[in-house]
Amino acid sequence: MRTNLIFFFFVSMIILTGISKTSFAQENETKGEGAKVSNIHGIEVKDMDGKAVKLSDYKGKVLLIVNVASKCGYTKQYTGLEAIYRKYKDQGFEILAFPCNDFGGQEPGSNEEIAEFCSSRFDVTFKLFDKIEVLKNKAPLYAVLTDNPVTGTEDIKWNFEKFLIDKEGNIVSRYKSKVTPESEEMTSAIERLLIKK
Repeated sequence: MRTNLIFFFFVSMIILTGISKTSFAQENETKGEGAKVSNIHGIEVKDMDGKAVKLSDYKGKVLLIVNVASKCGYTKQYTGLEAIYRKYKDQGFEILAFPCNDFGGQEPGSNEEIAEFCSSRFDVTFKLFDKIEVLKNKAPLYAVLTDNPVTGTEDIKWNFEKFLIDKEGNIVSRYKSKVTPESEEMTSAIERLLIKK
């Protein structure tokens, strides 16, 4: 009887230790270092003047984040971006545009040249940020946008890829370059997020 009791005690301890280790491993997997995040509010970026901007400053706003270029076949999408910005800005919508020269050298200008181009050619009034890299030396924002549980781990393929972010800073969806800003797919998704409390 005593032998059975000792045996039962040891088996119980082994089982409890295994459960405890599994639980600890799962907790570290979801909360520990290297855990993938799908929220951008903890990230800081720079505006065109080099000043730091916390993305948490946009809490309560629906965001569309776009990597842009001035000499691309998709550059004409600035027109559509400006149109949806004007349509939805009073409802809590913002566009954050990040110039990028990673694809065919299609954004060679300085921040000043880019701002002048966008203003004079497309009458852009939404926010333009400091030129960044989205591939090799990936900016922290794009490290999260291209490696998260929501939109996956695919690198940016070209200029004018778009990410839709909800009011709490969560990544909601990703759109390839060919999806135009004024498309039903894009505007209906924006409208759904804007009415969501």
